[in-house]
Amino acid sequence: MRFFYFLLTSLFLISCKGISQDQKRKYAVTKSDTEWKDQLPEMAYYVLRKAGTERAFSGPLNFVKDKGTYVCAGCQAPLYESKYKFESGTGWPSFDRGVEENLEYDVDYKIGYPRSELKCNKCGGHLGHMFSDGPKNTTGKRHCINSAALNFIPAYE
Repeated sequence: MRFFYFLLTSLFLISCKGISQDQKRKYAVTKSDTEWKDQLPEMAYYVLRKAGTERAFSGPLNFVKDKGTYVCAGCQAPLYESKYKFESGTGWPSFDRGVEENLEYDVDYKIGYPRSELKCNKCGGHLGHMFSDGPKNTTGKRHCINSAALNFIPAYE
C-alpha cells in the first residue's frame, strides 16, 4: 500500500507545472502574436513563439562552419559565438556556452520530466534545451538550439 501512495504522489508531482512556467515575465522586446507571426518565417514562429522543435538535420545553420555570431531570429540579440559551436551529431546546432546576459534558463515539463529550456532573454523566444553531455574538456554542457531560432552574422576580418 505504501508503494501505491508513493507511485500516486510521484505521478502527481511529475504532472505538475513548475512555478517558472506560470510567471509572466516582461521582456525588452514585446510584440503581439500577430506581429510575431507577420515578422517571422513560419518555422521560426513555431519554434520561437510556440516552443516547437524543427526536425533533426533540417536546419541550415547546423552545417555552418564559418566564423561569426548567431543571433536571435526574433530580436537579433547575440546568443552564440561560432568558436563555441561543436559537432554533436544530434542534428541541431550545438554550443558548449552562450552569451550569458542574453540567455534565460527555464524548466519545461512538456514531455513529462523536467528539462533545462533555453530562451532569449530579450524577447522570450524559445531556442532549445541544455544538456550535460557536451565536451568534457570545456563546459560539459550542450546547448541544443533550433536553427530556425537563429540568424547567422558572419565575421568580417
